[in-house]
Amino acid sequence: MYKRDIVGIILEERKENSVMLQKVLTEWGCMIKTRLGLHDGVLDSCTPVGLVVLEVVGEEEKMEELVRKLNLLNGVRAQRMTLRLP
Repeated sequence: MYKRDIVGIILEERKENSVMLQKVLTEWGCMIKTRLGLHDGVLDSCTPVGLVVLEVVGEEEKMEELVRKLNLLNGVRAQRMTLRLP
């Protein structure tokens, strides 16, 4: 079976909240296979909301713990999804 686990993160007030988000992602870095950060705008028109997409690997319980810890942070909403092929 082919399986991929993805964690989607929306970060509000990026400039204020990104330091704590980065700290948690660093602590759980061994589980993060791929990380993509997106936000609208550049330079003077940079938006305060960002999107981070993670491809994670490891035990189910650890993935759920990561999502739980992310959701404890101010301005962070995280959800996990699993994509499978038979």
